[in-house]
Amino acid sequence: MGNQHAHAASTDSATPHDGRILIVDDKRDVLTALRLLLKKHVEEVHTARNPAVIPTLLQDNTYDMILLDMNFTQDASSGREGFVWLNRILDLDPQAVVVMITAYGDVGKAVRSMKEGAADFIVKPWDDADLVASVQAAIKLRQSREAADRAQAQRARNGQPTRSRPPAPDAAFDDIIGESPAMEEVFTTIEKVAGTDANVLILGENGTGKELVARAVHRRSNRADGPFVSADLGALSESLFESELFGHVKGAFTGADDDRAGRFESADDGTLFLDEIGNIPMPLQAKLLTVLQRREVTRVGSVESTPVDIRLICATNQPIYEMTQDGAFRQDLLYRINTVEVQLPPLRDRGDDILLLARHFLREFADKYQTETETLSEETQQKLKAYHWPGNVRELRHTMERAVIMSEGPVLQPGDFNFSAPMQAPAQDGDIGLDTLNLDDIEQAAVRKALSKHGGNISRAADELGISRKALYRRIEKYGL
Repeated sequence: MGNQHAHAASTDSATPHDGRILIVDDKRDVLTALRLLLKKHVEEVHTARNPAVIPTLLQDNTYDMILLDMNFTQDASSGREGFVWLNRILDLDPQAVVVMITAYGDVGKAVRSMKEGAADFIVKPWDDADLVASVQAAIKLRQSREAADRAQAQRARNGQPTRSRPPAPDAAFDDIIGESPAMEEVFTTIEKVAGTDANVLILGENGTGKELVARAVHRRSNRADGPFVSADLGALSESLFESELFGHVKGAFTGADDDRAGRFESADDGTLFLDEIGNIPMPLQAKLLTVLQRREVTRVGSVESTPVDIRLICATNQPIYEMTQDGAFRQDLLYRINTVEVQLPPLRDRGDDILLLARHFLREFADKYQTETETLSEETQQKLKAYHWPGNVRELRHTMERAVIMSEGPVLQPGDFNFSAPMQAPAQDGDIGLDTLNLDDIEQAAVRKALSKHGGNISRAADELGISRKALYRRIEKYGL
């Protein structure tokens, strides 16, 4: 271990604030800086330069939170030791709240550590106010866990039912229909992540069902009894962004006639779903990042902050990784929101799920409109599977509703369908697979093919198309790809 002879488990008593914390880092100057900063905000600060003493310290003390470095001298860059000691700490104390300390270049490893049980991460060099806020939020998390355990134990002693648990797995996905391998992978990810408080990022084209996935995660989580609050960030102007998300006080601006809680406060103890997060302008990304780091909001027109306890789920149809490379989306914000990623497949890649969904919508709308429509002809089934569904499940639903309304018999025929985009024809050599000369249709197909060919890599797709990356982004936005 690094600095084998330099271990010191020191204790500093400070002003009587709640919280006993342990800081483990092999650099003396880091420990000194953290101890001097934090002793003003917590009751006790213990420090250690050698992680080998962690088991002994945990045996002799109970800590509200632990600040753990990712790298030590023996293994100065891989972060492997950080993962080893994180897992050891959680084995010794499953309730431990561990916040990782990492260099900016190791943030990817820190995100992985959150998947393995860390509560948060702090990047060197840190902002003092953000670090203090993170430490205080971590202490509150430990205390809330202990309070929940005590309440659960008290209910058990009194013979009262304990907190309701998430539904059984076979009832988890009532609103998400699919049997394809791609959707089975989505269901597996939901099962794994739902019971944690990890932040989730859902990626997928428009109409693939991102909000349904967010609601499925919420229903299966320990926050299922709390609120599910959503916000479409693509529909919020810059002037309304802070007010809608963070709230405002009376008189903060023209029209602010009353105090109003924002979406963050409304989602307290529950889940906040931020849709189309890729559309946030850069200045507002910084404000959102500050709230996520400090876990508290300040209403517009107020100077007082309010702590919030939320589970964050975000979604976007934008190529968000490429946006970080272009400087259009903050990388540190992406790391914050993307502890676990769910990639939703487009409908055209889901095979027989197209017919499964079509039959589901047929039954739904036949009941709604009291028609005798019962089934799809064989030719209709082939037509539905051959169509490329640029609007995905949302487009299929609208298409089926119209077909049921317009049908005149029990069997839907190909003529009952009017697709919103051209049908794809089999591609020939040098052909892009469209039986049309409409320039917009041809351009859209070319963009789609280039993105598919290069696995979504914007740089390669732009080179293939002979346009700039920014020009490709404009076309992606234009066609809703």
